[in-house]
Amino acid sequence: MADDTTAKVKGPASYFPAIEARYGRPVGAWLAMIGGSSLSKHMELVSWLKAEYGLGHGHANALVAYALAASTTSHCCTTTSSPRGTPPSPSQA
Repeated sequence: MADDTTAKVKGPASYFPAIEARYGRPVGAWLAMIGGSSLSKHMELVSWLKAEYGLGHGHANALVAYALAASTTSHCCTTTSSPRGTPPSPSQA
C-alpha cells in the first residue's frame, strides 16, 4: 500500500491552481482585492469579480467563499476593527 502523505485540497481552495493559471494572478492578489473592496455580501462580490475581471462564476464563488470564511476566523491584519467594517470584537477593542 502506497503511503500518501500529501493531503488532497478540498473546498474552495481546490480551485486555486486553475484560477492562477487561467487569470494570471496569484490567489493572494485576488484575496487582497476582495478584502479591499467596499462590498461585503457574498453575491455582490461574486458579481463584481465576474463583471470587472471576467472570472467565471465558479472561480469567483470559490475566491469569495474562501475570503469570507477567512475573514470570520482570522483577525491577523486588524487591530481596531474587524474585516468588512463590522465592529471589533471585545478582544480587539
